[in-house]
Amino acid sequence: MQKTPMYTRHLLTLICAGLVYSVYGLAQNDTKVQLRFSMSDLKTVKGDVDSIQLILSDATLKDATVVFTYQTGNEILLVESNHYIAPIPNITIVANETKAVTINITSTGVGHLNLGINSSSNQFKDISKEFVRITIVHSSALVVINAVIGWIYFVAWSVSFYPQVFENWRRKSVVGLNFDFLLYNLTGFLVYGFFNVGMYWVDSVKDDYMSQHPRGINPVQLNDVIFTLHAVFVTVITIIQCFIYDRGGQKISKFALVLVGLAWLFIIVMLFVVVLGDNLVTWLQYLYYFSYIKLGVTIIKYIPQALMNFRRKSTLGWSIGNVLLDFTGGSFSLLQMFLLAYNNDDWSSIFGDPTKFGLGAFSILFDILFMVQHYCLYPGKDPLESLNNYEEEVRAPLITDIHR
Repeated sequence: MQKTPMYTRHLLTLICAGLVYSVYGLAQNDTKVQLRFSMSDLKTVKGDVDSIQLILSDATLKDATVVFTYQTGNEILLVESNHYIAPIPNITIVANETKAVTINITSTGVGHLNLGINSSSNQFKDISKEFVRITIVHSSALVVINAVIGWIYFVAWSVSFYPQVFENWRRKSVVGLNFDFLLYNLTGFLVYGFFNVGMYWVDSVKDDYMSQHPRGINPVQLNDVIFTLHAVFVTVITIIQCFIYDRGGQKISKFALVLVGLAWLFIIVMLFVVVLGDNLVTWLQYLYYFSYIKLGVTIIKYIPQALMNFRRKSTLGWSIGNVLLDFTGGSFSLLQMFLLAYNNDDWSSIFGDPTKFGLGAFSILFDILFMVQHYCLYPGKDPLESLNNYEEEVRAPLITDIHR
């Protein structure tokens, strides 16, 4: 019988050892223990003591030490330097046990904190990705009040579209409603709708956002999507009324057409850049462009209507109900911003983001202007009557000069 050469036996031995090592490594990786928090968010009040648990998916083979990490910005530290909660001592996961470990959280300050875990042991799977968001407030009563305020301005803003629709139907006319305003409004809500739908429903966009903000929260919620889609729907209904009812020769200005046309041209061009540009611009960045256009539209959209009221010396055709509800929604929205800032000790949410605060205040100022026009400057005035009065005032000096 022929013997197997020595080098062949060594080669077979090495191959077998490699296979055994690979299988063992894979098995070991598959059996790594997952350690996670019992909750992802904890909302509490300063001075309270709350309990959360660390849950094991399986028992460890040997004891393992787990340390806690603290994140208040982009930096993750092993020391809680902002004094939001009392420092948590390291814990030991005892081998061959699957019992959950209870941790006490003592809130000592007001603010936001991400509490994470880490370990030098290789028995755990992706342990550094586990965290719980902790929000500490001054008062739990203010949390309830803010929730009620949120519903008030959501309802006020949602209903604010309907008085104008009813006014148009009642008069069977859209004379006095500025068409530039409608064009800006439709454009603003369409781009805002694209942004909200993309951020809320498109998985690739959400993944891109979470990769940039690993411990962040999606800023777009379901109520944002519903509100925007509803706004687009009612705005389209209002525009349809402009084709059905008397419009008195009104039309969209060339300036508004050019401005909106440039905005949509930019959106189309950037779409080709996203699709063909080999990640030159990501889908997330592309959606941010939609939000920037929405901001710009919000700044200018009321100007044409205010000028139209001034020139006609009347607000006839422009629903004051829309203005009052928008003013209510905007006022409660700003009130909520201040209450949230106080309750969370986070004034940077207002003054650190002047765009959001400024836009809210800007809309309220226009609402006040419209109320002054409606109730003080031109109360109950018909535009034709105002025009006749204006013509009489112009003619009077001329007639006086002739008689002289």
